Amino acid sequence: QVQLVESGGGLVQAGGSLRLSCVASGSIFSIATMGWYRQAPGKQRELVAVITSGGSTNYADSVKGRFTISRDNAKNTAYLEMTSLKPEDTAVYYCNLGVACENYWGQGTQVTVAS
Repeated sequence: QVQLVESGGGLVQAGGSLRLSCVASGSIFSIATMGWYRQAPGKQRELVAVITSGGSTNYADSVKGRFTISRDNAKNTAYLEMTSLKPEDTAVYYCNLGVACENYWGQGTQVTVAS
């Protein structure tokens, strides 16, 4: 079974930066698609960024140019580098690992951006 552990969340001022990390257990990380999702209070969970096993990336329009998703297969870790943070980025951020028909989720890490 795959376990995902996120870290790096916290409280920052608008315009600041954070780097989120997601460490995955198991041996399937390198062939999996990794994604970052977020959910703000009262809103649907939304895709923020995704990176395939081949390194192809995609981003939500709201974060394009500000966030960067990356992965280090040797460390079984995915990252989300967030810059120019806005109050609207405030949410719980979740790491997702997808392979075949299976999806695994981390517990989430809170990101709060103060105005």
